[in-house]
Amino acid sequence: MAEPVTSSETEPPSSGGKPGRRFPWPGGLSARLLLLTALFVAIAGAFILPPALADFEKQWLLDRVRAAELASTIADADPERRITDKVSQQLLDQAGVVIVALEVDGARRLVLPTEPRGLKIKPPYLVDLRRQNSGSWLAAPFFTLKSAPGSMVRVMAEPRFRQEAEFVEIVLPDGPLKAQLIGYFGRLAAVTLFVALLAGGLIYLSLNFLLVRPMQRITQAMERFRADPEDARARVVVSRRRDEIGRAERELDLMQTDLITALQAKARLAALGEAVAKINHDLRNMLTSAQMASDRLAALGDPKVAQALPRLERALDRAITLATDVMAYGKSKEPAPLARPLPLRAALDMAAEDSGLLPTGVALETVIETREQVLADPDQLHRILTNLLRNAREAIEGSPDRGGKGKVFVELRRVDGMSVLRLSDDGPGVPERARNNLFQPFVGSVRRGGTGLGLAIARELAQGHGGDLALVETGPGGSVFDLTLAGVLEPAPAPVKPKANSKP
Repeated sequence: MAEPVTSSETEPPSSGGKPGRRFPWPGGLSARLLLLTALFVAIAGAFILPPALADFEKQWLLDRVRAAELASTIADADPERRITDKVSQQLLDQAGVVIVALEVDGARRLVLPTEPRGLKIKPPYLVDLRRQNSGSWLAAPFFTLKSAPGSMVRVMAEPRFRQEAEFVEIVLPDGPLKAQLIGYFGRLAAVTLFVALLAGGLIYLSLNFLLVRPMQRITQAMERFRADPEDARARVVVSRRRDEIGRAERELDLMQTDLITALQAKARLAALGEAVAKINHDLRNMLTSAQMASDRLAALGDPKVAQALPRLERALDRAITLATDVMAYGKSKEPAPLARPLPLRAALDMAAEDSGLLPTGVALETVIETREQVLADPDQLHRILTNLLRNAREAIEGSPDRGGKGKVFVELRRVDGMSVLRLSDDGPGVPERARNNLFQPFVGSVRRGGTGLGLAIARELAQGHGGDLALVETGPGGSVFDLTLAGVLEPAPAPVKPKANSKP
């Protein structure tokens, strides 16, 4: 049975659809760091190797040339050239060459051996140390290593001891040079490998201490925190480092703090939701009883009761609907609005009545005509407007320098296919401490003892209509809110008055 191939051994298919092999990398950052450091140092050593071999060969050949040049001075010291063949061979052997020649005044002269002999040597290849460019200098040692066994090399160089000569020329076997190059290559490769491992180890230890281990601590803290956010040991330990590692530690600590706070708030909201669910059951029963009592009051026929009863019935209906939707609201978002054309002026008057706005106190002022319409859910729009108008009234009545009197002005604008209701009041404005969290539940309350849910729910309802609720400006002269609703409707047509019948 074939073993399954793990993801570390293969890579995703390329655009051609053929999966490829992935180079096996070690899993941890430490091992990768060590491997890459040693690899890069070895590559750097490989770049150093060719010039080092070329310089070694050049110096080795120059040593042979100088030795041969010194031997030629001994041969020329005898004016009658009576040096025996034995002495001549000893000089050649000491210099490590086969032939030594000089060029003086344009004429090439054989110095060693002192007498021309029928030497049987292979045709040598030339290495001219006088005119070497960078390319030939770098390629020379590799050409020597690839030469056939028993090859000879002819070397030409500038003289040092024979100033009268134009150049010194020697011929020697390249076998000793090749052996020296191979030995030098082995020593240089060993040194390069040792330096690569040593540098890789030192860099590994340094970076492991400075980077990898702190990252491991941060990673472990994240893993422990994910497993159990309430575990105090899961919090990251913030060091005094001022680099990116220190910033990461501080940001992770702040993120953990914010997340713990959010989880605690979520737990409190869950407990509150459970309590509200219990209260909701009893509240629905009470509201149902109140609705039955209102039905009995309607049967009395009292004119005053009949005048106040519609308002009571509307309040009871909305309260029962709201209580019915509490559980659904706690489990998910608000239900999707059932938008339809609504007369805006009538909706404002109804919300103002339920919000406690009176002509003798905080009054509603508007230039909206009775035929203006908006596209909205009736109940949800009523909740939004009631919340905004009630907040304005409470802010004005809570301001001691206004004497419980003020106004809320509402106007309608149409901008880019949206209906914008601008609500302005002359209250004291939103306090500075409440502005940043104005639409956040439980933290955005303006008045003391408030829950901060009103504006949060109103904004959620507005966003459900494809719009938004925003605070435009606020200050000692009052606050301005913009309620945006999707869609623009033309004013409703004016009612047609019936024509009076003509008398016969």
